[in-house]
Amino acid sequence: MAFSNISNTKPFSLTSLSSSSKQYWNIAQDHALASSSLQYADNYRNKDANTVSCFGVQHAKKLEVCRNILRNVVAEEAEDPFEGLSMIDAVQRLNIDYHFQEEIEAILRRQYVRYITHGKYGHHDDLHVVALRFRLLRQQAYYVAPDVFNKFKDEEGIFNKELSEDIEGLMALYEASHLNIEGEDVLDEAGKVCEQLLKAWEKDCDNINHARVVGKTLGHPYHKSLASFTAKEFFDNSQGSSGRLNDLLQLAKMDFNMTQSMHQKEIAQISKWWGDLGLAKELKFARNQPLKWYICSMVCLVDPDLSDERVELTKPISLIYIIDDIFDVHGTLEEVTLFTEAINKWDFGTLDQLPEYMKICFKALYDITEEISQKIDQKHGSNPLDSLRKMWASLCNAFLVEAQWFALGQSPKSKDYLENAIVSSGVHVVLVHTFFLLGQRITEETEDLVENMPGIISFPATILRLWDDLGSAMDESQDGRDGSYIEYYLKEHQDCSIKEAREKVLNMISDAWKCLNKECLSPNPFPASFTKASLNIARMVPLLYNYDENHGLPSLEEHVKSVLYESVSV
Repeated sequence: MAFSNISNTKPFSLTSLSSSSKQYWNIAQDHALASSSLQYADNYRNKDANTVSCFGVQHAKKLEVCRNILRNVVAEEAEDPFEGLSMIDAVQRLNIDYHFQEEIEAILRRQYVRYITHGKYGHHDDLHVVALRFRLLRQQAYYVAPDVFNKFKDEEGIFNKELSEDIEGLMALYEASHLNIEGEDVLDEAGKVCEQLLKAWEKDCDNINHARVVGKTLGHPYHKSLASFTAKEFFDNSQGSSGRLNDLLQLAKMDFNMTQSMHQKEIAQISKWWGDLGLAKELKFARNQPLKWYICSMVCLVDPDLSDERVELTKPISLIYIIDDIFDVHGTLEEVTLFTEAINKWDFGTLDQLPEYMKICFKALYDITEEISQKIDQKHGSNPLDSLRKMWASLCNAFLVEAQWFALGQSPKSKDYLENAIVSSGVHVVLVHTFFLLGQRITEETEDLVENMPGIISFPATILRLWDDLGSAMDESQDGRDGSYIEYYLKEHQDCSIKEAREKVLNMISDAWKCLNKECLSPNPFPASFTKASLNIARMVPLLYNYDENHGLPSLEEHVKSVLYESVSV
């Protein structure tokens, strides 16, 4: 019996946003958009070489101007500490911070030393300064205790009423509250108070632009947003700026256009690779969405200098989708059991009993994994083949568990469901490939860690899984959809309402974010580039569930169109 009968009951993974389920991602089905990548890349290649070269020279000159700005800020930081903080905030929101990592670290290291030296209160009684410093230091993996905010409470431990007039300070505190970790009640309280006060102010504000900025802060706090998707809006908010900020803005616009052209070329590479691979022709039941698969790697690895890594990461992402379709819509229980055994053994000798389409998929997976492993070995001196094999085996094992549950009509305990669903999300496969592709801090210790689902991997997977289950419970169109945490939880707690179950899931998502925040603090065995990739996966999750009435994702679609195909005027 094929699994097509249960395709609507399969839990979400990185693969479930497809036309084969009741969730549609319109951007993946927009033929004009999906096919335009080659056209845009060809247009870029056909540009006059002198034009491209001239633009590169202009960019290099502007970059040097901005480097000098940041160097001067570093030199003057002792005299005006807040200037350094505001400059870091600006380059991060403009999405050009990767150019200035040394300067950013120098400024924040001094800020941290000053915080340690002067105690928990530091220099300032200004809420905006204290909250901004707190957020930037935590983002840089420095631990700052939340009691720095106690000074803004009254004798009864309640935040001062006067803060309601400090909108800039409230926004900064609200942003800071999203870097909380477990047990930090003061930040939980701060977030709630700020949200309440800012919503009231937004409602009564007569200035549309100011109200819009507050609304965006509430809906998209920086720590939980993708700067590559939000930078354009910061461009608009910064129009008319002069001096240093204007130079940074001009660099950011140049950077945006150059990065966009790079993404277009990468999509062309992926399109060619996917066509040459031939799986779309051989496995007609499977999805054929190379643009969507690339978006996942583009979001995960945002730094422009990681072009090769984005292209390589798209390959295993595509195979997660293909294998998911084998389990979900085409294979029988017997076939997927044999396929899982073959993946675990990683041996062509085990393929005799498999149908031809599974042999084709296995060969593609085998060859691509071997090729990626060799490239990583050549570049970084470490061959991750054993680790990658284990990740593919664990993914298929988790898929098989779900297939058995649904085929046999079993209802697992909610805890057991979630443990397995975190693996079947596919997040660990993506992040383990990411870790080795980045090639930093590859040691025996870190190899063992990534193989055993550390928090830096499991918490983004948890956030992704629970967000989907929350959406499934709210979506009335998902008739007969089973296999969500909420459903199994309600079966175990029959006195619990759906509303209460949803509140529990929201709290679990919040707790997972707190745990992920803690994982990103020092000491951390993983490089900053890897923790950033992990955070970016978690940051993308809400965009995957902002459905309209047609089950499309207009917000994500607009972001992607903007980033890939709409340049900015410099």
